[in-house]
Amino acid sequence: MHQEPEQLQPMQIKTIFNQFLSWRDSHIKERHFLLFVSFLVGITTALAAWLLKSSIHFFQVFLTENFSRENLNFSYLLFPIVGILIAGLYVKYVVKDDISHGVTKILFSISQRKSRIKPHNIYTSLAASSFTIGFGGSVGAEAPIVLTGSAIGSNLGRLFRLEQHSLMILLGCGAAGAIAGIFKAPIAGILFVIEVLLLDLTMSSIMPLLVTAVTATTVSYLLNGMDAMFAYSQVEPFLLNRIPYVILLGILCGLLSLYVIRVMSWLETIFHAMSQWKRFLLGGVILSVLIFFFPPLYGEGYNTINTLLATGDGFQALTNESFFYNLESRWTIVVFLLMVILFKVFATSATNGGGGTGGVFAPTLFLGCIAGFVYSYTLNQLGYTTFLPQENFALMGMAGVMAGVMHAPLTGTFLIAELTGGYELFLPLMIVALVSYGTILVFEKHSIYAIRLAKRGELITHHKDKAVLTFLKVEDLLETDIPTVKPDYTLGEMVKVVSTCTRNIFPVVNDEGKLMGMVLINDIRNIMFRPELYDRFTVEKFMVGAPAKVEITSSMEEVMARFENSKAWNLPVVDSKGIYMGILSQSSVFNSYREVLVENYSEAND
Repeated sequence: MHQEPEQLQPMQIKTIFNQFLSWRDSHIKERHFLLFVSFLVGITTALAAWLLKSSIHFFQVFLTENFSRENLNFSYLLFPIVGILIAGLYVKYVVKDDISHGVTKILFSISQRKSRIKPHNIYTSLAASSFTIGFGGSVGAEAPIVLTGSAIGSNLGRLFRLEQHSLMILLGCGAAGAIAGIFKAPIAGILFVIEVLLLDLTMSSIMPLLVTAVTATTVSYLLNGMDAMFAYSQVEPFLLNRIPYVILLGILCGLLSLYVIRVMSWLETIFHAMSQWKRFLLGGVILSVLIFFFPPLYGEGYNTINTLLATGDGFQALTNESFFYNLESRWTIVVFLLMVILFKVFATSATNGGGGTGGVFAPTLFLGCIAGFVYSYTLNQLGYTTFLPQENFALMGMAGVMAGVMHAPLTGTFLIAELTGGYELFLPLMIVALVSYGTILVFEKHSIYAIRLAKRGELITHHKDKAVLTFLKVEDLLETDIPTVKPDYTLGEMVKVVSTCTRNIFPVVNDEGKLMGMVLINDIRNIMFRPELYDRFTVEKFMVGAPAKVEITSSMEEVMARFENSKAWNLPVVDSKGIYMGILSQSSVFNSYREVLVENYSEAND
C-alpha cells in the first residue's frame, strides 16, 4: 500500500533550524556568516524593490491610460484622495502602527532600539506606498523601500541570532540594497548608508555592504534590464567657463533645499496636531486640487524628469491637461514650472499628512530637475550668458537639491551619475552638490530625516562621543542598592545605616518617597564616632541639598552636562514628581560607554 511521504511539522523545522544555528556557532565565524546573510539581504531587497515598482506601475497604468492630453482630467480630483484613504485605513486598522518617515524610523531604531525594526515593516510600507503612489500621491517610493530593506536586514540578523554589531551592519545593508535595487546604483546605496545612517564604518562593515549592494543591483538588472533609470545622453560637453553658473545653481539648490525642509517641517506640525479624519480631509483636498491644476505633481514625477532630460522642445508637453495648455508664450513653461516647484512641497506634505505613505527621495529629484532646467532655460532665453545646456543643468539640479535636503553631497553626486549614466558631468555634479550642501549648512544643520529626531533630542550623530551616548539610558544605569534615610533619623540610626554600606552618600527621602537631600560621609565624619551625640542630632540637621538632580527621562547628553556643571561624581535620579529612583554615578556611565564603544565601533577580531 502506497504511503504518503511524512511532512515536516513546524516543531521539527524549528529543531532542525536550531541545530543548524548551533552548528554554525561552532564551525563558521560570525564575520564570515555575516557575508552570507548580507548576500540574502541583497536578493530579498532587490525583489522587494521590483515588487513595489511593479505595483505602482500597475495602478498608474490602470488608472491613467485613458486620460486625455488636451482636456482637463477631473479624475485627478478623485484618485489621489482614494489612494491616501486606502493607505490610511490600512495603516490604522490593519497595521496598527506608525510606518511613515521610513528613514527617520531607521535612524531612531539605530539610536534607541539597537537596530531592531519590527517584522511587519518588511511588507506593510510596501503595501501602503503602492496604493499611495499608484493612485497619484505626490511622494516617492524610496523611503518605504529603504525601511523595508532595513527591516529585512534587521530581522534576518535576528533570525540567525547574530550579535548586536552585526545587526547594525545588516540594517545598513538592507538600506544600501534597497537604494541599489530600486535605482540600480550600488555606489549610491553604500554612500547613502555612510552619509545618512551609520555612525562609523570599518572594513568589517564595508564588505557586507558591498556584497548586498552588488547583489541587489545584479538582481535588479536581471529583472528590469540594463538601461539606466532615466534616459539621458550628453549632447553638450562641459566647459570650464560655465563653472560660475554651476556654482550659482548650487547656491539656488541650497536655498531651495532650505525651503523644502522648513515648509515640510511646518506642515508636518500642522497635520500632527489634527485628528486622523481632519488630516485626511485637509490633505486630500490640498493634494487633489494641486494635482488637478498641476498634473506633473501626480505620482513620483519621474515622467517629468525624463521629459526635461530629453533633448528638443518636448518639455512643452508638461503643460498638457492643465490650464496652461496651448498658451502661446516662451515664458509659459517657466511660470508653470516655478509654480510646480512652489506647490510640490505642499503636495508631498499633504500626501503623507493625509494618511499616505511615501518619502522625499523622488520629490527632491523632481524639484532639482525642474530647478536646474528653469535656471538654465531662463538664462538662455534672456541671452546675456553663454549657452547653458538645459538637460545638463537639470541633471546638476537633481544632485544639488538631493545633497541639500539630505545633507548627503556624495550620495547626490553618485546617485545622479548612476541613475542617468551622466559620468561625463561628474565634476559639475560634485560642484553643485558641495555648494548646495555648504549653503544649507549655513541655515540648517540637520537633514530632512534627522530634523524630527533632533527636535526630540533622539538624534544619533556622526560625532562618535555623542553617538555612543545615545545608546545609554538613565534607567539602565541606575544604582538602587544604596539605602535611603529619613529626615527624622537620629545620628545613631544614621551610623547603623552607614555600617551596612560601603558608599559615602545616602539619599534622604520623606514618607512619600520624595528626595529631600543627601547625607555625605565627609560631612559627619567628625561626629559619627561620638556616641554622646547620637541622640542630639537628626539627619535633617546635617543633610545637604543634592548638587543637581537627574530626571529619569533625561537624555545622556543632559546627564553629562549636569555632571560637568555640578562637578559631582554621583547624582540622584528622580521621576517627574520628584520621587527618588536611584543614584547615577559617573563610573557606571563611563563603564557602559566603554562597553558600547567596543561593541559598536571596534574592528571584528575573529
